[in-house]
Amino acid sequence: MLRTIRDALKVKEIRKKILFTLMLLVIYRLGSQITVPGVNAAAMDKVGSTGLVPLLDTVTGGGLSNYSIFSMGVSPFITAQIVVQLLQMDIIPKFVEWSKQGEVGRRKLNQVTRYLTIVLGFVQSIGITAGFNQLSGLGLVKSPNMKAFITIGIILTGGTMLLTWIGEQITDKGLGNGVSVIIFAGIIARFPNGIQQIYRDYITNSSSADLAKNIGFLVGLVIIILIVVQFVTYVQQASRRIPIQYTRRAAGSGSESFLPLKVNVAGVIPVIFASSFIVTPQTILMAFQANHSGDQWYQVLTEIFSMQTTTGSIIYTLLIVLFTFFYAFVQVNPEKLAENLQKQGAYIPGVWPGNETIKFMSGVLMRLSTVGAAFLGLVSLLPLLAANLFNLPQSIGLGGTSLLIIVGVALEMDRQLRGLLMKREYVGFIR
Repeated sequence: MLRTIRDALKVKEIRKKILFTLMLLVIYRLGSQITVPGVNAAAMDKVGSTGLVPLLDTVTGGGLSNYSIFSMGVSPFITAQIVVQLLQMDIIPKFVEWSKQGEVGRRKLNQVTRYLTIVLGFVQSIGITAGFNQLSGLGLVKSPNMKAFITIGIILTGGTMLLTWIGEQITDKGLGNGVSVIIFAGIIARFPNGIQQIYRDYITNSSSADLAKNIGFLVGLVIIILIVVQFVTYVQQASRRIPIQYTRRAAGSGSESFLPLKVNVAGVIPVIFASSFIVTPQTILMAFQANHSGDQWYQVLTEIFSMQTTTGSIIYTLLIVLFTFFYAFVQVNPEKLAENLQKQGAYIPGVWPGNETIKFMSGVLMRLSTVGAAFLGLVSLLPLLAANLFNLPQSIGLGGTSLLIIVGVALEMDRQLRGLLMKREYVGFIR
């Protein structure tokens, strides 16, 4: 990776992409330090123990700790994307029609996604502000009235839309998927605080009798993290090559090639989807906490959508598994793949073109997605269960999610850099 970055910095075009991405990330980090007007950020210390804070911090990059203008992050946008993609599955005919119109249809769907992001962002922002205001003993909002809540909601929604625009610019002119890169940068930015907290809990505040045990625990934790990183990197890079033959090429001229499919076809997107999807009901529920905290329906829903309970952890993992299958078939559409192969005069050896190819590819995707879902679910669930069962810090529980995002985004950016370098070599060779 470091060698790839070094070689990339020597190329002017690639260097511009890297610097452009870094510039936008700096703007994002600066915005994460600007507190929303009318809010007492110090009151957030009183609600630091709630399970929603570390989960939101994972998605927003720590912007919630000082209740910044980017406190909502890109989670409303991701949730809106999920909803729009689900509605394309023969639910709303207009969306289905747009999905088949290529670039024009994609622009229309993106516009709908932006409008839905505004609605979700506004509802979530008011819900989370009202909820945290109650948890902090009415100390978060300086003047808690309807006008203040609406103003804060507009500011947080505006921050979400600005962050969404930054993500789109990174995707178009920078490196990697913009939304994923923003979440990646936020997680990296939280590392110093996380290490400081662990050091304070296990070293500084520990007694002399427990010091040796705590040091052993930290050494074991580092070893486990290194093993898991290696395992995650291996699975994320693993792929299955499906042979492809072309009927229109002369024999002996390289008539056979391969269609590479990653074992984890969906990549890290299901983890991001599940994190954002489970945040939405939590933030909405917080608005009802003041008047309905004792109601059974409120307690049941809180149990379901809380990351600090075993039930909530299992539901979170199930969401990851479901989104893995869903996004795998969105990423690699068997029908479109079979159609493209026919247009190119290509076929899979031993498989008839058309419906048989669709069935074959669907079966391959199902098997690969099963492995990918088991992998993502295992890495996400085990730290959460360990944190809940052994009373470990919540940051360790969400460490699996953060690790998957970090490794996945880093590998994706490395692949993009290698592709740009390879393209440059081919262009130079042709010239």
